[in-house]
Amino acid sequence: MSLLPVEDAHARVLAGAEPIARTETVSLRAARGRVLAEDILARRTQPGFAASAMDGYAVRADDAARGAVLQVVGEAAAGHGWTGSIATGEALRIFTGAPLPEGADSVLIQEDAEPAGDDRIRVSEAPSRGDHIRRAGVDFSEGDRLLSAGTVLSAGAIALAASGGHPALTVRARPRIAILATGDELVMPGETVGPHQIVASNTFGIAALAEEAGGEAIQCGIAGDDVAEIAARFDEAVAEGADVFVTIGGASVGKHDLVGKVFASRDVDLDFWKVAMRPGKPFMAGRKGSLRIAGLPGNPASSLVAATLFLAPLIRRLAGFPDRPLYHDGVFAEAMPENGARANFVRAVFEGFEGTRPRLRPLGKQDSSLLSVYARADALLMRPVDAPPAKVGDPCRYVALD
Repeated sequence: MSLLPVEDAHARVLAGAEPIARTETVSLRAARGRVLAEDILARRTQPGFAASAMDGYAVRADDAARGAVLQVVGEAAAGHGWTGSIATGEALRIFTGAPLPEGADSVLIQEDAEPAGDDRIRVSEAPSRGDHIRRAGVDFSEGDRLLSAGTVLSAGAIALAASGGHPALTVRARPRIAILATGDELVMPGETVGPHQIVASNTFGIAALAEEAGGEAIQCGIAGDDVAEIAARFDEAVAEGADVFVTIGGASVGKHDLVGKVFASRDVDLDFWKVAMRPGKPFMAGRKGSLRIAGLPGNPASSLVAATLFLAPLIRRLAGFPDRPLYHDGVFAEAMPENGARANFVRAVFEGFEGTRPRLRPLGKQDSSLLSVYARADALLMRPVDAPPAKVGDPCRYVALD
């Protein structure tokens, strides 16, 4: 099979992907960043009464001409209304949030009132009718739609739902992302590393990426270079209701790359397994019914680059988040040579701006095994297939790492 262009691979991974149907109800405290599964209607009117928007005096505008003296007949504070009625020539001391008393039609702010002795005030600046009053329902009324299904719940959205009387919200369940590392050479962090072994770092980086994208990471551990063991882990993930099964390593065509054999034995429909990119060429994608398959390469940077380009957008789509553009526009902070037959995703850092576009400087080492370089990077600077040499200040495109 020939190498698939990156943009075609991206489109094919996302093809037909829809938000998962499962939902769950969570408390407001647990709702931040989740995707709302249903419209939220107000259960109450806000505010439920006309209230003062300022500290001052509730008055009748006809009585509060400049220089008028009014008798203060009581006081109202937030949560402590006054039950009487304002008559001609009277005023009520009122504080922000307190209910407007019957008979009053405006609030004279305290800066525009002067003491006149014996619980009286003198008006120094006359208010207009309706000044400094929050009318009942000015924010929303009972039955109004406050939030629409598909809303990503921000701090403001959660506060609005709370104000509308909702202590909990129905949100889309997070897609379940089963992650399996493969290879006899791998051990978990903290375990003794043998003379021919390495730590399974990718497992944790990919899990973090999956969760940042809105998924729930399910760690399937490490499977050795054994078809039966890999197949058993795959079957377990299916039984546990995974939405995406991710393998790390074993996605190439070598003697010990066994993942493809397992997928074939489980009737997985592989869409493609080579992409015209570096790092990350041995990325495979497929499906088994509603289960999505993503086979990542084993080298750390290769794995993370492929996951950033393909796995994260898929998880976002399944979680119900809006799609993001694959690329952003920037400029080169450093000259670069021509590129070859595969798109090159160069780990780079931001270095100021040129107008509104960030300047990107490639990091010095680009070996696909170097996590120290990847961890420093702000972005993947994309060099297209057969791109000519680039000069400082030339436009470029990049994938943000966030």
